[in-house]
Amino acid sequence: MAYRILAWFLRVVVRVFFRQIEVVGLENVPREGPVIFAGNHPNSLIDPILIITTCGRKVHFAAKDTLFKGRLLRAVLRGLGAVPLARKMDKGGGDLGAANDAAFEHMFGVLELGGTIGIFPEGISHDESQLAKLKTGAARLALGGSQRAGRPITVVPCGLVFIHPKRFRSRVLVQYGPPLAITGDSTPDSVRTVTAELGTALRRLTINAPDWDTVRALDTVRRLYQPQEISIEERVELARRFNTHYAAVAADPRVVDLMTRVRAYQHKLDELGLSDRELARDLSKLEVSARLVRHVVLVAWWLPLSVPGAPWHLPPLVFARLAGPALTPRKDVIATTKMLIGMLIVLLAYAATITYVWWTVGFVWAAWLAVLLPLSGIATLQVLDRLRLVRRAGGVLLRRMRFRREVAALRMERAELARDVIRVVNAVKPADLALMFPRESSEARGDRSGPRPSGRGPENPDDEADLDAELDKR
Repeated sequence: MAYRILAWFLRVVVRVFFRQIEVVGLENVPREGPVIFAGNHPNSLIDPILIITTCGRKVHFAAKDTLFKGRLLRAVLRGLGAVPLARKMDKGGGDLGAANDAAFEHMFGVLELGGTIGIFPEGISHDESQLAKLKTGAARLALGGSQRAGRPITVVPCGLVFIHPKRFRSRVLVQYGPPLAITGDSTPDSVRTVTAELGTALRRLTINAPDWDTVRALDTVRRLYQPQEISIEERVELARRFNTHYAAVAADPRVVDLMTRVRAYQHKLDELGLSDRELARDLSKLEVSARLVRHVVLVAWWLPLSVPGAPWHLPPLVFARLAGPALTPRKDVIATTKMLIGMLIVLLAYAATITYVWWTVGFVWAAWLAVLLPLSGIATLQVLDRLRLVRRAGGVLLRRMRFRREVAALRMERAELARDVIRVVNAVKPADLALMFPRESSEARGDRSGPRPSGRGPENPDDEADLDAELDKR
């Protein structure tokens, strides 16, 4: 019961923190039997929360034992069935076999009973541009669990890709890959083999590049290549393909020339404060103005309901935004810090206010307030989302009027670059790699009026986000 309540509460929290959570591959998650969820680890405590709230199974996560020191966090982790696991980096090195024997025994017991375990084989949360070297814990757990249970253990790789990892009201893709059926003896060779298989599976679900500059350049190539308004899953898969195969063709003169031009094009966009998305859509000033008016109207619609609860919602949001980066030196923990700070302050404010009203006025008024405050919170999120779109549309309109000649020249350059991207991709891609969006290299990418590819696009075209803002901070 405690797990269900906490999982429901965390589901509400992440739905508030993220504007969109796209979940793909749930058909790969067995509905019963022993399962190990093994994911990449880019965003600290948010990563296990996303798996807990989307996979449809009760998951016991292995968590570093240092998280169990705080009373409140320890109670939450215990309620979620988390298992404390010691790490060498936290203990100054040395053999941790004895320290973790009890943890592994507990996890083996969960698997024997047909339960599920969650683990992050990288061993540590990080914000690097590629997967860290995988530890062997997941492989040892799967092989040992198979021996103990007398049946194969299913390992489901989990790919977590954040559009803006540190930003409130951003978007995330949670992707469950094809399961691996693990069985056999837990020998050093089999542990290495399973770890390698898991690493390959995770790379198929994540974006990996040698550095963030390469990620950003290839992301520009991806946007020049793709049709508009594709789903997050399609965006991530396309980005993954470019990053995966780039190393093999990076020395090709055609690729070198193309990447040089792409970087120069992106530099011009940066100087003008434009994004490739704005340039690609080629919206007229009238269309931009119409969208601006529509968002202003929606702000006005939600504003009256948001105002009563503003004193309970806006200060925590502002404080979390300012304090998040200040309270942690690690970029991969900023989003978790923001989420925890905002959640705790809002809950405490709600509880204190409702209790005071109950004590002074009565239960009925307190009950009404308990309903009004969350509704006002929903309205506040709508207002904040629409204000962001108003600011974006206003910026586009101003830049369109201020840089008319530069925008026209860049649009022509973009169309030529896009044609060359398609031509080079067709020429250097692996022969056995099927194109996601087949088309001729002579297609004018400036004209996007053709049919949209299959796949679910964003709910609102204005909500399509770039990686630019986040990558600029790397």
